Amino acid sequence: MPQAIYVNLPVTDLVRSMTFFQALGFSFNPKFTNDQAAGLEIADTIFAMLHTPDSFRRFTHKQIADSRNTTEVLIALQLESKDRVNTLMDQALAAGAREYREPEDHGFMFGRTFEDLDGHIWELFWLDIDQMPSG
Repeated sequence: MPQAIYVNLPVTDLVRSMTFFQALGFSFNPKFTNDQAAGLEIADTIFAMLHTPDSFRRFTHKQIADSRNTTEVLIALQLESKDRVNTLMDQALAAGAREYREPEDHGFMFGRTFEDLDGHIWELFWLDIDQMPSG
């Protein structure tokens, strides 16, 4: 079974992106960080590798999607509470993110979504699975 996930994302300005995610309270693993890529630590087994375009091209022969105009992936992070969703969202907005859509509150689930500096979409949500309707 997999032990961790690494989501690889191209960014236009690596230092600017690192500063953005540090403002959200995330850190970077220095073993996976240089002037071409940075290992963003999201949780114990959840990571994102932020790559300059040249670094990202080493892993694909396809055209790199312009995340400001196209969506290839939605990154959803389950958080421990509604308050944590709102706190992290507020930090993202203060650091330069853009709210992507209106908050959604279904009682058993609450979510907010932002677009980061490069247009990647991050969905922050809380879920009480015990309160989830059946069916």
